[in-house]
Amino acid sequence: MKLKTIVLLAAFALTASVAGAQESRKVENVDLLDLNGKPAKLPYFGEKHLMIFYVDPDRHKQNEDFTIELEENHRAQSDRIYGFGVMNLKDAPMIPNGMARNMARKRTEKNGATVLADENRTLSTAWGLGDCNNKFVLLFVTKEGELVFMRKGELSEADKEAFYKVLDQYR
Repeated sequence: MKLKTIVLLAAFALTASVAGAQESRKVENVDLLDLNGKPAKLPYFGEKHLMIFYVDPDRHKQNEDFTIELEENHRAQSDRIYGFGVMNLKDAPMIPNGMARNMARKRTEKNGATVLADENRTLSTAWGLGDCNNKFVLLFVTKEGELVFMRKGELSEADKEAFYKVLDQYR
């Protein structure tokens, strides 16, 4: 009986540690669109580490406090890291693609941010991200093309700390 309990506890501990681990995987650059509707690749792919906000326009404010904090604390600022956004337009059918790109274009003229458009779930499909509908997805890809961080939806404090740990590793 004692051995059975130990085996069950060990199995539970192993399952919990695997479930909490972030598995990295190799990803490739993809073809998306710029805000003018012209073909575009992910900027600096293979040259810099990439911090990507893959956002459903229906939920663009889902982690607004986090993105403001990230901008204010300059923690992601590094010559080795490039951050940008990708609008997941396929999962926002009530917002016409041209209108979403136009709204983003006006906003980026003010803040200088880079934003691309994904009209067909190209990024989420190519990288095996799963369901990204109604979610803000935070991604970190190394310059070697390894997806080393992904969180979807509202970020918890633990998610933020895990992200900062990855970020600091690649600064």
